[in-house]
Amino acid sequence: MPPRSEDPRRDATGSRRGSSRGSEPREPGLGGISDARAYTPRGRTVREGGGAEQRRTPRSTRSGDPFRPALQVLDGGRTGRGGQRETAGDGGRTGRRATAAGGRAGVVRTVSPRPVREPFDDEEDAPPPRRRSQPRRPAAQPRRPVRKPRRPPRLGDPRRRLRLGTLLALTLFASIGVRLVYLQTVDTPAYADGGLPNRLAVVELPAPRGAILDRSGEPLAHSVEARYVFADPTRVEDRFATARQLSPLLGVPASDLAEKMRKRTLPGTDTPLQFVYLARGVEIGTAKRIMALDLAGINVHRDERREVPGGDLAANLIGFVSPDMYGLEGLEAKYDDVLRGQAGKRTYEVGQGDLAAPIPGGYSRTTQPKPGSSLRLTVDRDLQFMTQRILAKQTAAVKGSVGAAVIIEIPSGEVLAQASQPTYDAANPTKVASPSDRDDAATTFVVDPGSIHKAITFGAALQEGVITPDTAFPVANTVERGGVTFRDTHPVDGRTLSIPGMLAFSSNVGTIEIGERLGKERLFDYQKRFGLGQATGEGMPGEAPGRLLPPDQWSGSAYGSVPIGHSVDATPLQMAAAYAAIANNGTYVQPHLVKETVGAEGDRSPAAKPTTRSVLSPANAAALRRMMEAVTTVDGPEGQATGLAAAVPGYRVAGKTGTGLRYDNGKQQPGEVGSFIGMAPAENPRYVVAVFVWSPGGGGGAVAAPAFREMMGFTLRHYRVPPSLTNKSPKFEVFPR
Repeated sequence: MPPRSEDPRRDATGSRRGSSRGSEPREPGLGGISDARAYTPRGRTVREGGGAEQRRTPRSTRSGDPFRPALQVLDGGRTGRGGQRETAGDGGRTGRRATAAGGRAGVVRTVSPRPVREPFDDEEDAPPPRRRSQPRRPAAQPRRPVRKPRRPPRLGDPRRRLRLGTLLALTLFASIGVRLVYLQTVDTPAYADGGLPNRLAVVELPAPRGAILDRSGEPLAHSVEARYVFADPTRVEDRFATARQLSPLLGVPASDLAEKMRKRTLPGTDTPLQFVYLARGVEIGTAKRIMALDLAGINVHRDERREVPGGDLAANLIGFVSPDMYGLEGLEAKYDDVLRGQAGKRTYEVGQGDLAAPIPGGYSRTTQPKPGSSLRLTVDRDLQFMTQRILAKQTAAVKGSVGAAVIIEIPSGEVLAQASQPTYDAANPTKVASPSDRDDAATTFVVDPGSIHKAITFGAALQEGVITPDTAFPVANTVERGGVTFRDTHPVDGRTLSIPGMLAFSSNVGTIEIGERLGKERLFDYQKRFGLGQATGEGMPGEAPGRLLPPDQWSGSAYGSVPIGHSVDATPLQMAAAYAAIANNGTYVQPHLVKETVGAEGDRSPAAKPTTRSVLSPANAAALRRMMEAVTTVDGPEGQATGLAAAVPGYRVAGKTGTGLRYDNGKQQPGEVGSFIGMAPAENPRYVVAVFVWSPGGGGGAVAAPAFREMMGFTLRHYRVPPSLTNKSPKFEVFPR
């Protein structure tokens, strides 16, 4: 490429070629844009160089106009319309500059792709042809297509990355914020309480067990506050010395205490045992003396002790509790859910170490204990005491005996006394000769009632019209049924015997005859109406239901045994309830022990009403009572009644003696059961007393009637029942003519 001239080309007038004003004369020294164009790198113009002939040698690739490449770039290298080239004269330049003066945005200029020679340039001044660095390709060779330039790779948009990062950061902070709000609002109690177990102390607030009261509200059994003494074997320094100091205070042998304080581990683990009871129910004064000894590893805590003021008073009824105050026997067990309260609990926050005391304002929650309710029984404490005393005295005359006594009030059916012999001290239930000594004989003593069942047979016969109070017929000394011979203990040798006479002499033969007239189906029906064959539901746990022989199972001998009270199983309470129906004008009333429940706040809930049903009409019940008075009154040359020993001076008494058998687990026991059940005053009965005494060697019948007399006499006087008008007692004709 030829070197570029330093001086621009000029025309003949000395102005630069290509000026818009090249045709006009100029004064020397006045410059315009042409002068600017003619400015050389040395800071001189062509005019200053002094030579109009000096011309700039254009590059081979440029046109004569030095600004044409720039304008060509602005125009995008496009040619003029219609393929015509733009004239390079002054007129064309003038048009272009005029447009430029109006605004650069409106410039539309087409530049020829090739340099255009100016009309003023000489031929020799034309630029030499452009040389190619490589030889031309042969004409015949096809021209390769122009390869489009590769588009540069698209760079990532930083704004998108910024938006994405911002979104992720906001999401993260929003999640953290939501979690913090959740922890501060919803989970606050859980986290606040998370560390409490390590600094909480729990104190149990025991609920007192309800009392068992008699009908007037006097306690038969109640709970008192006490202490239990315990030891931590891991802290006891000298267990033998400690045992010797505690033994006289606790009343426990020192050897037993030392064994309890021996160091050992919990069964199946390596954890040392740190708690063992030494005594329960210790009096508060004794507990204070133990604490004054300041023995290592020995401590006391609040406890409860069941106290029975009467000792053995109604013990067979009341039962006893475990050291943890759970009912185990008797009414304590039957009504354990009523008597036992719900313990409370106090949980509070404490300090550590020497500051193990409640923290003021710290966590504290108290669940108040709910004391148990009390039971008010129908039992009269004074009458119960005398009944037990009389029964114990009478049974003492018969060795190895078991006795039961029941007193029922008419017409309520309430049990005023229910005694058993032997008995025990409810405060020390383990001090008995046999566990059976703790049984309530009135509900568990199953007997073959014997002759006291005859009142049921005669009552059913009266109600069904089989007999009347004036009925009488000859009675033989013996009768055979099913190959079994039945005989009377007071034979009348076939003489005519009245119904009162049959009761007074307890005639087996006469009763069997009446039973046959009645029929086995009707007799069985009345047995059930009088309450036999099923538990009374009095309230005692483990009450025996007894047993009856259904008519379809009767054998030939049953026609003789059932009417006189054999082949029948019953308890003393069942028989007492049957006689109470006779005393209550023929209406059976379920016997019951519980009168009401008394809540911890003093609210009272009466017990459920007893079941009642009609068995006899009032007239037939009164007729039967009148005939039963013969048992305690007939005493003449023709014989004495079997129940004279049961007569109560000053009162008319109706009742019946009996001699039966005892069965244990279905097996007949040796000896016999003597019994007497009666009511007084007979003209308007107020009470029924039943006494049963069993002895392996016999003799129970000899003590049952005298025991009844004492019990009924005390009961009538205790409740101030006016004496009967004995001069109006009936006169019975035993052997009518």
